[in-house]
Amino acid sequence: MPAFPFDTLDPDRPVLIAGPTASGKSALALEIAARQGGVIVNADALQVYDCWRVLSARPAPQDEAAAPHALYGHVPFEVAFSVGDWLREVAPILDGGLRPIIVGGTGLYFSALTEGLAEIPPIPPAIRAEGDRLRQQDPARMLADLDAEDPETAQSLDRRNPMRVQRAWEVLRATGRGFKRWHAETPAPLLPLGQAQAFVLMPDTAWLNARIETRFDAMLAMGALDEVRALAPRWDPALPAAQAIGAAELIAHLSGELGLGESRDRAVIATRQFAKRQRTWFRNRLKSWQALDPSP
Repeated sequence: MPAFPFDTLDPDRPVLIAGPTASGKSALALEIAARQGGVIVNADALQVYDCWRVLSARPAPQDEAAAPHALYGHVPFEVAFSVGDWLREVAPILDGGLRPIIVGGTGLYFSALTEGLAEIPPIPPAIRAEGDRLRQQDPARMLADLDAEDPETAQSLDRRNPMRVQRAWEVLRATGRGFKRWHAETPAPLLPLGQAQAFVLMPDTAWLNARIETRFDAMLAMGALDEVRALAPRWDPALPAAQAIGAAELIAHLSGELGLGESRDRAVIATRQFAKRQRTWFRNRLKSWQALDPSP
């Protein structure tokens, strides 16, 4: 794959940078901002949370001081922050004067931005609570319900992603309509792909796996365990913020279930598995984006 085309980058058009965790997206966004200016906009569902500077690999304070950044670390741990919430917050940034450089690993943010997002009504608390219970205690029940009542959505789901399964189940229960039917009525996107310069980082697997391991060790050295310890008294595994990879493993260490070494090893494995799912999603969904390999 080609190197990044800095020389041909249009300084007036928005830039989109997607890629798996630890692939160097934030460093690339910072370099583009240094060369051409712009505001770096977060498109990572966990970097929005105020509790996860280290564990979510948010830009360091010196990086945030070097260029304008937006939508990082502004959502409390207990708050469920949706794709729709992100779209509402990114909309004024698109018209804010500075060229946006939107960077992250949450594919659904990018698809919602460039393809549109169905305006699904809010999920009632009772249905959300039942969805949380089933996800933790009987996830097969949700899949069975979707297979029986909404096979169109069920066939398109990543069945190994419990949060996506739960979301599809909740939408069906709350509205009586399947996810796919809602998306068939999707409004126009905020930023059509043709108006942006879109890149997806697709690194060599061995290179990325080594970076994931090195980075998690660096996170531990920078205080990731202290971040998790600070949240332990109000820990709730059902919260979206609790899906930060490594958080559950470090909670298990703090509760005495795992040694720190085993907790670290499990977190590294989970991160590599997550990166694999991201690469698969990007390969299937971002086919028209320019693919770049950041590995040497």
